[in-house]
Amino acid sequence: MERLVFDLESRRSPAGPRAPLVVGVVASGNLEVLVEPGADEARCHVEVATSAEGFREIWAAVLRDFAARRPVAGLALAVNDAGATPAVVTLRLDQAVEEYGGARP
Repeated sequence: MERLVFDLESRRSPAGPRAPLVVGVVASGNLEVLVEPGADEARCHVEVATSAEGFREIWAAVLRDFAARRPVAGLALAVNDAGATPAVVTLRLDQAVEEYGGARP
């Protein structure tokens, strides 16, 4: 199990304080994402717990792209990964922020 932490620059999320939200499921080739208000209004804080070790640079690239496309500053995301591909990670992150506050690109 590897734990990764990222603080990403992004545009401010339009979502105000809301109850935490979980989307997805931790299962083979999938992941879950918990979205909640973050402590830093200028950044998106992401903590990843993944069963696939050695993929920090891929996670960084996927998350940088996500933060560039979505207004997610002010949010905190916790990702529990069970070996999801980058496409599945992107899909689940997009789903999570849309359900949390309607943040669209």
